[in-house]
Amino acid sequence: MLLLGLDIGSSSVKAALVDAKTGATLGSVFSPETEMDIIASHPGWAEQHPEVWWDNVCKAVHKLLQKTQANPSEIAAIGISYQMHGLVTIGADGAPVRPAIIWCDSRAVSIGDTAFRDIGETYCLEHYLNGPGNFTASKLKWVKDNEPEHYAQIRYFMLPGDYIAFRLTGEVCTTVTGLSEGILWDFAENKVASELLNYYGIERDLIPTVSANFENQGRLTQTAADALGLKPGVPVTYRAGDQPNNALALNALRPGEIAATGGTSGVVYGVVDQLVSDAQNRVNSFAHVNHRVEAPRIGVLLCINGSGIQYSWMRRQMAQEGISYNDMEQLAATTPVGADGLCIIPFGNGAERMLGNQNIGAQILNLHFNRHNRAHFYRAALEGVAFSFVYGMKILRSLGLELSIMRVGNDNLFQSNIFASTIAELLNCRIEMIETTGAVGAAIASGVGIGLWSDPGEGLGAQHRVKIYEPGNAVGPYSTAYEQWATYLDKAI
Repeated sequence: MLLLGLDIGSSSVKAALVDAKTGATLGSVFSPETEMDIIASHPGWAEQHPEVWWDNVCKAVHKLLQKTQANPSEIAAIGISYQMHGLVTIGADGAPVRPAIIWCDSRAVSIGDTAFRDIGETYCLEHYLNGPGNFTASKLKWVKDNEPEHYAQIRYFMLPGDYIAFRLTGEVCTTVTGLSEGILWDFAENKVASELLNYYGIERDLIPTVSANFENQGRLTQTAADALGLKPGVPVTYRAGDQPNNALALNALRPGEIAATGGTSGVVYGVVDQLVSDAQNRVNSFAHVNHRVEAPRIGVLLCINGSGIQYSWMRRQMAQEGISYNDMEQLAATTPVGADGLCIIPFGNGAERMLGNQNIGAQILNLHFNRHNRAHFYRAALEGVAFSFVYGMKILRSLGLELSIMRVGNDNLFQSNIFASTIAELLNCRIEMIETTGAVGAAIASGVGIGLWSDPGEGLGAQHRVKIYEPGNAVGPYSTAYEQWATYLDKAI
C-alpha cells in the first residue's frame, strides 16, 4: 500500500511516495525544474495562475511514477500541503475567475489594518487570535472593492490546497485549519467568522463546506486520474497549509513541541494547548492540524526575515571564490563563542514583524581591524541569526509556550553545528534533525484519513533522525554573547 503526498509551493510542486507499511520514502520529485512564475503587475502584488499549479501536479506525479516504477493501483490515499494565505476564486463552472493572489502579495494590508481597528482589536484577538491583516479574507475584500466584475462571478473562494483538492475530486471543501489561516474562523464561537464577513460584506455561501483535516474529502475523478496516470476513486484524505504540515512532518503535534526552519527566512512554529494571541501582533496563531474544540492545538507562527539570506549574502560577498558553506563552518569553528566580540544584527531583509514591523537593516558592530578576520565574520553571522531565533522564542514563551523539544529538517542553517548548538544551549532544549519533507508529511498524514493510524504521530515513527543536538554545560559564554547582541538590538530598535 502506497501513500501519495503533494506539496503546492509558490516556487514548485513537490510529490512524494511513501510505503504505508514501513514508512519509507520511495521517491520524491518536483516540478518545474525552474521556479514557477509570479505575476507582479504592480508593486507589492504577487499572483499565480492556479492552472499552472495543476499542470505541475500532473507533471510531478508522472515523474514520480516513472522514477519509482510504482504501481498506481497501489496508491491508497492522497495528502496535500500548500502555500498558505492565498486566495483562489472559481465561478459556477469551476474555472478560476482571476489569477490567485498568493501569500506574499501585500495589497490588502491597509484593508486588514482598518478592519482590525473598526471591529476592535480585543474582539479580533479573542475570536480570531489575529488581526485580519493581509490574509485571505482581506484579499477577497480587495477584489470586491476593486474588481466588482470579478467578484460578481465568484461561486466559491478557497485556499490553494482547496483548489488542488477540487481539481482532484470535483468536491469543493475547505478545513478549519485553512479558514483560520485566512482569518475566517471564529475560535470563541467555533464557527465561520461571520462578524468579519459581515463587516467586509462577503456572503457566507461563498465559503465551501468545512471538512476535517483527516477524513475522506472526495475521491479522484476519472478526468483527474487520466491526467495524473492514477486509478480513479483514490481518496484525498488530508490537507493543510505548509507551515502546519511542516510541523506535522517533523512530528511537532503536542504542546511544547516546535518545528523550525532556517532557510532564506526563518520560521518557528510552536504548539500550545490554549487559544493564544499576541496583542503586539509579533506572531500569528492558527488552528494546528490536530486541533479540536475539546483539545485545543494552536500553532503559533513566528517569521524571521533576516535568516539564511544573511549568511548566503556573506558567502557571496565576503567569502573567497570556491569557498563552500562547510568551509565557512570549519573556519568559523576556529574562533571562540561570541566571535571575539564581533556582533552582527541580521535584519537586512525588510521589515521584521517581531520587531514591530521595523526595518532596522543589518548591522556589524564592535569590529576591530587588528583582531577580526573572515572566520570571525562567519561565526558572528551564524550566531546573529541563532540569536534572532532565541529572541523570537522568548516571545513565544511569553505567550505560554513551554518548550520541550525542537525538530528541524535536514537542510539549510540547521546543518551548521555552530548555529544549532547556539540555539540548543541558550534555550536549554534538545534539537532533533529529521530527514523529511512537506510532501512526505502530507503522504503520511493521508494514512490517518483512511484509518491506517489513529494519530499522525503513529505514522511518523519510522522517521530517520539525522542528528541530535543536546545542550551541554557551556551556556555561560553563549549567554554573554547573546546579552551583548540583545543590548545592541535594543539600541537599534
